[in-house]
Amino acid sequence: MTKILIIYYSRNGSTTKMARQIARGVESVTGAEAVLRTVPEVSTVCEQVADSIPDNGAPYVSLQDLQSCDGLALGSPTHFGNMAAPLKYFIDTTVPLWFAGSLSGKPAGVFTSTGSMHGGHESTLLSMMLPLMHHGMLLMTLPCNEIALRETQSGGTPYGPSFHADGDSEMTEHEKRLCWLLGERLATTASALAQR
Repeated sequence: MTKILIIYYSRNGSTTKMARQIARGVESVTGAEAVLRTVPEVSTVCEQVADSIPDNGAPYVSLQDLQSCDGLALGSPTHFGNMAAPLKYFIDTTVPLWFAGSLSGKPAGVFTSTGSMHGGHESTLLSMMLPLMHHGMLLMTLPCNEIALRETQSGGTPYGPSFHADGDSEMTEHEKRLCWLLGERLATTASALAQR
């Protein structure tokens, strides 16, 4: 099986919705499996110790999850045009994998949700790409000829899917399609690389 790890942080559930759509895209590819993982909150005043399993949602990610994946999707809400602190905190723990080259040559993509159309979704996607490039990963973006990318009136960028999460809004069909497409591309690419 080709294993695509989907790591995300979600405070209000919007990024979780995207992760689930990406998982559907991954699992549309024969022989591919989506593995959903999240990261714990961080504290501003002291080190926060989290239970090993959250109360609900996906389990917390481990470095072993990351090391054993064939591809990666990384997601975060937009926080002032950047990824959220809990996700960045986890990424900063991946130095041993960087030294070992564990992620080098594996495909990766990024996704984000934002509370406004101009909340910095593109810069957030770019901020998540930087550590992936340092790890030597192959960045997968959305194809420029994708109709949903051209027609969307809500979320979606060439850098990766985005979701304009205005309150309790549901994802549009275009937003769902772009998430699904990223998952499919990651799984297809990882499968092809495994056969080399």
